[in-house]
Amino acid sequence: MTKATPRPRANDADHFVGARIRERRIMMGLSQQQMADLIGVTYQQAHKYERGINRISAGRLHQTAQVLGVPVGYFFEGLDKQNEKDLSDRQRMCLELARNFSNITNERHQEALSQLARALANENHPKA
Repeated sequence: MTKATPRPRANDADHFVGARIRERRIMMGLSQQQMADLIGVTYQQAHKYERGINRISAGRLHQTAQVLGVPVGYFFEGLDKQNEKDLSDRQRMCLELARNFSNITNERHQEALSQLARALANENHPKA
């Protein structure tokens, strides 16, 4: 009887990459199921990638980057600076804002909210 070779376990980098995939997916307004369909995996597999439970192959990461409209390096940005920290309160708020914005179905309302955000941002940083 041959002993099966154990699969490599996910590590901190895998968790970081998974969190970056989740963050970008939410920014794009995609559900986990939609994401799974777009990259050709099951919902469960997409969930495991995002949680860093399963490692994502180079080919699948490249495909994911294409679907999410970012270069592959995007998923590694900040890896050196962060040792799998929880999302800050501000990051959580930004993700929630992106999720809620993508759920607004009325384009006029989306545009109005976008203009409001721009106006508030310019209030803090007026043009010279």
